[in-house]
Amino acid sequence: MSTTILVIEDEPAIQELISVNLSYAGHKVLRAFDAEQAQTLIRAELPDLILLDWMLPGASGITLAKKLRSDDRTRQVPIIMLTAKGSEHDKIEGLEAGADDYITKPFSPKELMARIKAVLRRRAPQLTDDIVKIGTLSLDPATHRVTGDGVTLTIGPTEFRLLHFFMTHTERVFSRAQLLDQVWGDHVFVEERTVDVHIRRLRKALEPTGHDSHIETVRGAGYRFTAQKPVHPN
Repeated sequence: MSTTILVIEDEPAIQELISVNLSYAGHKVLRAFDAEQAQTLIRAELPDLILLDWMLPGASGITLAKKLRSDDRTRQVPIIMLTAKGSEHDKIEGLEAGADDYITKPFSPKELMARIKAVLRRRAPQLTDDIVKIGTLSLDPATHRVTGDGVTLTIGPTEFRLLHFFMTHTERVFSRAQLLDQVWGDHVFVEERTVDVHIRRLRKALEPTGHDSHIETVRGAGYRFTAQKPVHPN
């Protein structure tokens, strides 16, 4: 699944190498040479993951990581630090600043891709291509196929993304605003009631196999996807 990755690296050759490999792997790449440029890009579009160089002109990567973690909007965005510093002390400093992982230069593109996949699987599973199964409901991001009790269900692209997010974040209540940010993107401006429309469509798509009952409306709060499919008396 395509994700948006912000590469913050001041060395043009390294930035280019990383960006080319990310693009080749199907990711959308945003590039910044310093913290100021990075923050301008983030204000316009929240990335799914940030590759952040430790040594930057002006504000350091550590300073920027701390700033991103102190802001509600960017607090949950996964960060992987890129650095030539390899000591345990430096690694701890990077992790304490809010980084999710740490990769020491020089590194191979293969290692970087593996680290990105591991961090996304841990922090943002809805952005991976892993098959998700909840009971007899199965979703395959690679083939864009949803099956319930072995029956293929017809589902639209937005409903698919919504279901993927729900199935990777079960039992938690999400407000309409949170679902808009997570499924549509925080740079997309649509009415919160749009969520209700797509929830109705999703329930209808899941109805043939009874899996619509996984989606619960929590009055005054939003929606929750429960892993336990309720059994309704006849």
